[in-house]
Amino acid sequence: MSDRVSIGRVGKPHGLEGFFYVEQPSDDGRWWSVGARFLAGGRQVEVVAARRAQGRPVIKVEPPAERGMRLEVDRDALPPTEPDEYYAFQLVGLEVVEEGGRAVGTVSDVLAGVANDVLQVGDDVLLPMVEDCIRSVDLDARRIVVAAGFVD
Repeated sequence: MSDRVSIGRVGKPHGLEGFFYVEQPSDDGRWWSVGARFLAGGRQVEVVAARRAQGRPVIKVEPPAERGMRLEVDRDALPPTEPDEYYAFQLVGLEVVEEGGRAVGTVSDVLAGVANDVLQVGDDVLLPMVEDCIRSVDLDARRIVVAAGFVD
């Protein structure tokens, strides 16, 4: 597992002064405020100006970053989670089993949904991240137990 976590990507320019839209931005707004430091394409940058446009973060960093570069932070820079709270990247790769032990597959992605996030297991199984479905998440055992009836 990488020691870095993606918080977004340099998107299309906004105006003529070096601002850009952040694509796939982290929900953690502290990354999009003046003074925030992170990596762009593996190089340390600092946010020197920030605003929002069309509901999305628009920032300017120094030194400038090229379009398409990944914006990342070290895992250690992330705030700790509350009990029963997880970062999406922590769930990718976990084994999913139904209550009773039937293997479902491995989490391949966590998709943002309108009402709740959704676990994508393999290529074609989607499971809602709601209490009725997700019975337990054990990061140490790398396993998620789901209620019967959600897979079929």
